Amino acid sequence: MPLYVRRGASKLWRKICGEVTVEIPLLAESWKYLLGGVVFQYIHGLAARGVHYLHRPGPILQDIGFLLIPELGREKGSISEALFASVFCSFALWTFHPFIFQNKKIYTVLIWCRVLAYLVASQVLRIVTFYSTQLPGPNYHCREGSELATLPPPKSVLEVVFLNFPRGILYGCGDLIFSSHMIFTLVFVNTYQKHGTKRFIKQFAWLLAVVQSLLIIASRKHYTVDIVVAWYTVNLVVFCIDRKLPEMPDRSMAATYSPSLPLSTKDKESKGRGEQYNLLNGVTMSSAV
Repeated sequence: MPLYVRRGASKLWRKICGEVTVEIPLLAESWKYLLGGVVFQYIHGLAARGVHYLHRPGPILQDIGFLLIPELGREKGSISEALFASVFCSFALWTFHPFIFQNKKIYTVLIWCRVLAYLVASQVLRIVTFYSTQLPGPNYHCREGSELATLPPPKSVLEVVFLNFPRGILYGCGDLIFSSHMIFTLVFVNTYQKHGTKRFIKQFAWLLAVVQSLLIIASRKHYTVDIVVAWYTVNLVVFCIDRKLPEMPDRSMAATYSPSLPLSTKDKESKGRGEQYNLLNGVTMSSAV
């Protein structure tokens, strides 16, 4: 192995190890909130599966978006899924960039605590809305004549508990009023808007959110009202939660400070203890996540 490759690998390993030592105390303090947010994703899926049993197909409702936006067709419905997957993966990778890059602004654990708080709050509202009113789904597999449009009573509890994975996830009906994909997309875009550093990426992310909205309507996966409700509700949820929670620590501000004289060992230890104390305090204050 060439020398420069070994040196690069060694530097990368040191960065990863250094970041792990910073993130572990944060994880020890806030793992309950992370676990709760992840578990709620399953509860959200369970609720969406449950409303499918209540779904009754019917004529597609009159929709201005369906009149204005050409229909992609059943074969091209995966385009919106591919775009969503790219947005999801890009955001997830960005949240872990402190483990690799020198310039860093966020803490991975803290950012995911806040993201899951946004998601849970939005998904609670979504569950309430689609159980309040069931609309005939516009998606192809939810229309009259489709075998998947209605579900027979479950044969066992396991069929409900395991969501009939993956078929039950891919071919759900009845979970309208809110678009789940738009919840995730808007949460990710709002988070990067506030904590990201690249202006052109922020602008491009909002553009992708608009394109995602149009593709969902063109794929007939949701009514236009589902997209409109997601746009103003998710942004409002993010705004309200940010008002309640303290500001996240900004690592870039600390990184820009460079003392003219090197710190002594005692100073370094004192600085490290102070930083860790402030971080743990920040996590404690953001326990509402």
